[in-house]
Amino acid sequence: MAGQSWLVDSNRIATKIRSASGLGDPARVNWKSNPSRPCPNCQHIIDNSDVTQEWPGLPKGVKFDPSDQEIIWHLLAKAGVDNMKPHPFIDEFILTVDEDDGICYTHPQNLPGVKQDGSVSHFFHRAIKAYNTGTRKRRKIHGDDFGDVRWHKTGRTKPVILDGVQTGCKKIMVLYVSPVRGGKAEKTNWVMHQYHFGTGEDEKEGEYVISKVFYQQQQVVKLNEIFEQDFPEGTDSMIAKVDPVTPQSATPEPPRIDRRFSDVDPIQQPTVTCIEPNAQLQHHEMMAR
Repeated sequence: MAGQSWLVDSNRIATKIRSASGLGDPARVNWKSNPSRPCPNCQHIIDNSDVTQEWPGLPKGVKFDPSDQEIIWHLLAKAGVDNMKPHPFIDEFILTVDEDDGICYTHPQNLPGVKQDGSVSHFFHRAIKAYNTGTRKRRKIHGDDFGDVRWHKTGRTKPVILDGVQTGCKKIMVLYVSPVRGGKAEKTNWVMHQYHFGTGEDEKEGEYVISKVFYQQQQVVKLNEIFEQDFPEGTDSMIAKVDPVTPQSATPEPPRIDRRFSDVDPIQQPTVTCIEPNAQLQHHEMMAR
């Protein structure tokens, strides 16, 4: 017996993958799909309304999380380098921003699909110069009511190696906000990883780049979790571990023979008695009598 059939299209697949790692119930999500579509050859309308709309969803943890190398691959395919073709579903996962100011046309929280729950959103957009002259790229967000808001690069530009050759570069930027122009800028939790192809430090004017935008969650670490991680159960773990060392055996000294007869002098020395001269003369006189 044939199993259930589901209507599958790019939008539905993308919605499933985005919801697989979320907290929502997949059964309650309104999946968007078109049950009727034309045949790509003869343009005949195919009615798929009899196909069930209930999809069990995808397992928790399934998500669109490409590596740096895979992001560069999608970027090359988007630009058509070496006649590469982008994946037919890629527009559902990496949205294209066609605004004149690129991704800086609005605050990141206003970008389509961006949330402040730690999830990541990817965007295609073109690199735009900040001024007519020079090579400095636009980092300031325009049309924003938060004050002076702009992206600042942090750290060094990292090379992205594809098939053993540097094919692109990766920059990490953090959003800073200053309530007034010229005031002290404060760091926010908005982070952007920007990718461009080539070996140059900066992206070229008008070329596509990919930006990965997310709101970095505050990492609250419980004290008891630290102790549980560093010290296993049991009080013995709190004692410093010392590697066993074989004790050096004390070799007893052999008994000395001269100490056994310490009261007896082995060699009898003659005893000499000293007598004063006057006493010796008296002794001779007494013997003569």
